[in-house]
Amino acid sequence: MTAHTQEASVHELERAWMDEAIRRATNSVANGGGPFGALVAKGGEIVALGNNQVTATLDPTAHAEVSAMRAACKQLDTFSLEGCVLVTSCEPCPMCLSSALWARVDRIVYAADRHDAAVAGFDDRKFYDLFDKKPASLWPMPVEQLDLPNRTAPFDAWLAKSDRIDY
Repeated sequence: MTAHTQEASVHELERAWMDEAIRRATNSVANGGGPFGALVAKGGEIVALGNNQVTATLDPTAHAEVSAMRAACKQLDTFSLEGCVLVTSCEPCPMCLSSALWARVDRIVYAADRHDAAVAGFDDRKFYDLFDKKPASLWPMPVEQLDLPNRTAPFDAWLAKSDRIDY
């Protein structure tokens, strides 16, 4: 198989995965969830699926991407999604993007962008702007450090633990 043929094959596979993510997002709306769908794939196979369940589960972190990554980690029995692709119907919000970074996803592919989401009433552009442009002193909620003498005790315990699992 030539590099060009492999690239075309990967492109076709990713289009099929994206169709599945968009189908999940659309079905999510019909079933009381938000209009977002995602999946995690590895080695050319879908590992796990997810859709937005924020209002259904009353969990503000139950975005489609996070749901798919949680399911993939359970399926693969690991906290690391190295070697995986996150395919999502919409550009990941800052929380989902950060989660994907922590999960060490190799790549993210999305269809609709943050501006498309804003038109539908899901405007997370303000969060992007918050992290990109505003100093913490201008954030809508204060984020403050309380400097206590024992603030590093959990890290000290972690470093002293000989059987820790680094991540």
